[in-house]
Amino acid sequence: MVSCPSGIIMHYDPPVFRIMGDRALLVELGDQISPSINEKVRELFLKLDRRPPEDVLELVPSYRSLMVVYDPLRTGFDRLRKEILELHQASDPSLVPEPKTLSVPVIYGGEYGPDLEWVADFHRISPEEVIALHIGTTYRVYMIGFTPGYPYLGELPEGLATPRRETPRTVVPQGSVAIAQRQTGIYPVQSPGGWHILGWTPIKLFDANQWPPTPLEMGDRVRFFPIQKEDIHRWTSSKA
Repeated sequence: MVSCPSGIIMHYDPPVFRIMGDRALLVELGDQISPSINEKVRELFLKLDRRPPEDVLELVPSYRSLMVVYDPLRTGFDRLRKEILELHQASDPSLVPEPKTLSVPVIYGGEYGPDLEWVADFHRISPEEVIALHIGTTYRVYMIGFTPGYPYLGELPEGLATPRRETPRTVVPQGSVAIAQRQTGIYPVQSPGGWHILGWTPIKLFDANQWPPTPLEMGDRVRFFPIQKEDIHRWTSSKA
C-alpha cells in the first residue's frame, strides 16, 4: 500500500484484501469516503453478485470496501482472492447497469420535521434556506444498512453539515427524512435514531413482501422535493 499526502483520494488497485476471521475477507478499494471509490465498490459488488464465485455465501458492501463471506470448508483465501481479482478486472458492461434516480416527496417542518428549526438556528439561517439546501443536491446512495432498506445518502452541502443529536430518540417514525454530519437518509421502518429530522415522506422504502424489498440500491441517486400535507394522498407505496 502506498501512502499519500493528506487530502488526496487513494484508490487501491489492485484492491487490498484483509482476512476477517475464518470465513470472511474484506476487499478495500480506497482509503476514504468518496464517490469514485464508492463506485468501484459498487462495480465489484455487482460483478460478484451476478457471477458469484463458488462457495460465496454473502456480500456486504459499504462506503469503501466489500465484505465477502464464504464457506471455509469448500474454498480458501488464496483461491477466492484470485477469483475476485479476475472479476475486478473484467470489463463486461452488462454486469454494471446504470444507476436509477428516485424523486422523493417530503413534507418539511412542523410535526413532520421537528428538528428543522433547530438545524436552522444552528446554522444561523432560515428554515426555508435549510430546505433549499437540502433539495438542491442530487444524492448518491453510498450504502444500504442500519435497518433494512436504510439509504445512506451523500453528500450534504457543506453549509448544512450538522452534528448528530446529543441524545438519540428511542423512536423515529417510518418515513422520517433526517441529516447528520454530511449525510442525509430516510428511515424505512420505525426505529431509534440520532439524526436530525427535517421532514417526512409518504413513500415506502421497505416492504418485505416485495422483491426487491427496497427501490434503492447502492449507487442509485435520490432527489428530494417539497410537498404539502394535503398532497399526501397522491403518494402511495406503489409509486416508490
